[in-house]
Amino acid sequence: MEKKITKKEAEERIKKLREEVNYHRYLYHVLDKQEISDAALDSLKHELYNLEQRFPDLITPDSPTQRVGGEALEKFKKVEHKVPMLSIEDVFSFEELKDWEERIKKLAPSAKFDYHAEIKMDGLAVSIVYEDGILVEGSTRGDGVIGEDITRNLKTIDAIPLSLRVPNDRDIKEFLEKYGENIDKEKFLKRIKSLSGRIEVRGETFMDKKVLEQLNKEQEKKGEKIFANPRNAAAGSIRQLNPKITASRKLDFYGYDLRADFGQATHLQSHKILRLLGVKENPLNRYAKDLNEIEKFHVHVKKERERLHYWTDGVVAVVNDIKLFNKLGVIGKTPRGMIAYKFPAQEATTIVENVRFNVGRTGVLTPVADLKPVAIGGTIVSHATLHNTDEIKRLGVKIGDTVIIERAGDVIPKVTKVLTKLRTGREKEIQVPKVCPICGGPVVRKAGEVGIYCANKNCFAVDWRKMNHFVKGMEIEGLGPKIIEQLMNEGLVSDPADLYDLEVGDLEPLERFGEKSAQNIVEAINKSKKITLAKFIYALGIRHVGEETANDLAKHFASIEKIKSASLEDLMKVADIGDVVAKSIYEFFQHKKDLKLVDGLLGYIEIEKVQKAKQTLAGKTFVLTGALETMARDQAKEKIRSLGGDVSSSVSKNTDYVVEGAEPGSKYDKAKKLGVKIITEKEFLNMIK
Repeated sequence: MEKKITKKEAEERIKKLREEVNYHRYLYHVLDKQEISDAALDSLKHELYNLEQRFPDLITPDSPTQRVGGEALEKFKKVEHKVPMLSIEDVFSFEELKDWEERIKKLAPSAKFDYHAEIKMDGLAVSIVYEDGILVEGSTRGDGVIGEDITRNLKTIDAIPLSLRVPNDRDIKEFLEKYGENIDKEKFLKRIKSLSGRIEVRGETFMDKKVLEQLNKEQEKKGEKIFANPRNAAAGSIRQLNPKITASRKLDFYGYDLRADFGQATHLQSHKILRLLGVKENPLNRYAKDLNEIEKFHVHVKKERERLHYWTDGVVAVVNDIKLFNKLGVIGKTPRGMIAYKFPAQEATTIVENVRFNVGRTGVLTPVADLKPVAIGGTIVSHATLHNTDEIKRLGVKIGDTVIIERAGDVIPKVTKVLTKLRTGREKEIQVPKVCPICGGPVVRKAGEVGIYCANKNCFAVDWRKMNHFVKGMEIEGLGPKIIEQLMNEGLVSDPADLYDLEVGDLEPLERFGEKSAQNIVEAINKSKKITLAKFIYALGIRHVGEETANDLAKHFASIEKIKSASLEDLMKVADIGDVVAKSIYEFFQHKKDLKLVDGLLGYIEIEKVQKAKQTLAGKTFVLTGALETMARDQAKEKIRSLGGDVSSSVSKNTDYVVEGAEPGSKYDKAKKLGVKIITEKEFLNMIK
């Protein structure tokens, strides 16, 4: 039976619960700490909600329970910004950044210029107004002068405080010791303790990459539109007339500006005051004494951007001195005292000038678009993959089309969209070859596969790519693709086994060769004669067999002879090998030419008989992240496998250990989230002794 509670007792309990929930919100969102589980916090919120339902007159607008509520709106009201929300000018190089500084220095020649360096978030800018510490209004940027009232939607975002935090004396003391230089201390202390009057916070609402991925899966299931990127998703979610939809989208928020006088003298102080008030700021933002430090920040963020949980398209440099910033003024709709230093574009438009088909080592013909050269991501791109004939059909691409090219990280550029409205009528259909463009052999398409293949087993292109793959797998240094092509054209080698018959005298007469270079290559080839079983299997270039599968085969069978004689059923018993891969391996060792190659190689190569170490890591799965100091990553993988452990490329609930090296990536974050044990390199070395 539920105990009766008086209104006074309820009021006291509600006050305590709100303080506790707000405290944990501050810990989680601002300090990135967690003292209690999500389930425990949900339980506190649930108790608070039930008490407020019993005593509805005790509900206040800043209660944590009021993040979602009310009926959907018919349309948004308009809001006028007291201070316009201006746009920022863009630059794309360090030279342009220096030109900007030269221009503003002319307006204040005697001033000292230092900066605040910030991540340029790829989300939706919003303004949040607090009166006496309570959230009363939230709006979009709109045209900079007039925005839309999205107060109820912003209240659904946990990262946005419904009431500002009054910091404790210790926090205030630490702030003043660290950031208090030139601050009006009297004004600061009075305002920070009272939170009186109007306080405007500006910042960015955004969607986490993983949240977007999940949202798009759900949208696809429902047959609804999927979002192209987190910015579109954030904008679409925040401008919902029904706040319950916004709440379901799990948006996040970072503050980047404080429009209220706390006696602060610098932009850095504004950011740290936001943090004191319980508003999240991006932890990567930092002070920069000059443009060289802005450049270092830009390089660092560009390098790490793929690992970040949000999208960013650059960094922002803000003149740190607030009086100087205001003195520099505005030009058009842009403040002179800040600049967006953007990353090179990852997308661009260009024209498809031709399409050719390359032949891979397995005989697959891959269509490649020759493009009018265009700068993407800091490099000039003149080719892009079209993947296969099905993709050509899906895109509807023709020679002469204007297309959008995308380049993500080090991935090969690809065509993502055709701009059909720019067609002239002179575009040509792409002709799919009926014969191999290299050897003239017949082209076939296997049932159930999207690729087309050269059916000629003696195709030069196939042999050349296989030879390249073999050399890479056997780790033969100095033998690059051009040299391999030269050796094949001269008739010195026709398959990998021929490499081991080469002598210095064969190579010396060739163009660009001398005695020393010829000797180095022969020594490198001879060095590769002793190899592990796993590396030998990988080097053979069996279709669908990468390094991980090669290791699985080596561990299971322990000898090449056993793999050669294995039945299809035997191969399917190997861990992590499915029907398709097993069939590919079986067919390779049934093919006379491939079997002859293996036997020929075994006449030269000695496969190391590794004495099986004590299987101390049996049944344990490891993931490596970051750079290890004491060994290469491949060495670490080999050691784990030799001790009976498994190595995975991704973190899951089945991972036992994540080994943390220098500058760990997103795998580290995922391990923390899933509660997977993270060990240092030193701890790892102790395990593999």
